[in-house]
Amino acid sequence: MKLATYQNHTRDGQLMVVSHDLSRAVAVPHIAATMQAALDDWSNVEPALQDTYRALSRGDAPHAEAFDPSRCHSPLPRAYQWADGSAYLNHVELVRKARGATVPESFYHDPLMYQGGSDNFLPPCAPIPLRDEAWGLDFEGEVAVITGDVALGTGVEECGRAIRLLMLVNDVTLRNLIPSELAKGFGFFQSKPATAFSPVAVTPDELGDAWHGGKVHLPLLVDYNGRRYGEPDAGVEMQFSFPELVAHVAKTRALCAGSIVGSGTVSNHDRRVGSCCLAEQRMIEIIDGGEARTPFMKVGDTVRIEMHDAGGASVFGAIEQTVVAHG
Repeated sequence: MKLATYQNHTRDGQLMVVSHDLSRAVAVPHIAATMQAALDDWSNVEPALQDTYRALSRGDAPHAEAFDPSRCHSPLPRAYQWADGSAYLNHVELVRKARGATVPESFYHDPLMYQGGSDNFLPPCAPIPLRDEAWGLDFEGEVAVITGDVALGTGVEECGRAIRLLMLVNDVTLRNLIPSELAKGFGFFQSKPATAFSPVAVTPDELGDAWHGGKVHLPLLVDYNGRRYGEPDAGVEMQFSFPELVAHVAKTRALCAGSIVGSGTVSNHDRRVGSCCLAEQRMIEIIDGGEARTPFMKVGDTVRIEMHDAGGASVFGAIEQTVVAHG
């Protein structure tokens, strides 16, 4: 099943069921007005949503219309929780190697994670506002899951069963603000502005064989200024699965329905597949040549993040954003 949220006059938008091929959509206020409402009552509303999805995909859903990604907000325009991991250790290794540091052994069995701002996400086709180019704006292509309710202390297997939906992420980052923040010993804050998610969120079964081991085994396609920048596989080198990441959060707190947990920047050791963020390429340049040459994003730059299934069809729709001056 594929779901989206159209923007309207409310903060949380209108829940839409979207056809498998992303060509048609239908509002379902009689089932659930919003994505959060559906997640809050998932066991009761999912069967009706699935019935609508099947009718839509057959072409016989009443009141269906052409699906328009430009009308979409992020599937959850705001969320109770957004926790982002760093499950691709190649990315971590490059960053630390560039500054002459090694990866602590604990990183290989204890996930890195930060708490992101979740009160105001960016729509997937909305501009990225930038107040100062000196802050070092970067995109980060990721995958994320949306959970149902997860009790404190829930184990990995049960956390896997609590995964309701998956979506793509542009975890916007202001790289040049990170060092001073981390030096304070209190983590990211100003360096992590509003995040954007894909137009469509999908249930795990939509991925077929590509969803196994709690990971998405498909390339994440990132185009920067109209050219392919990276296409690493999101499954093969993910150190921690999504159930493991969710369980990491649940170690000390419960998750309520609608919590989002991200994978971190998708990254592969094979440099031929490119990168999902500018910082990774800059680290490679430092390691190979002693200095970073790739600039960070400037006003007018564009990024597109998408994932295709084995047949070449878009799974989640595309995040397509342009940097604009703000203030």
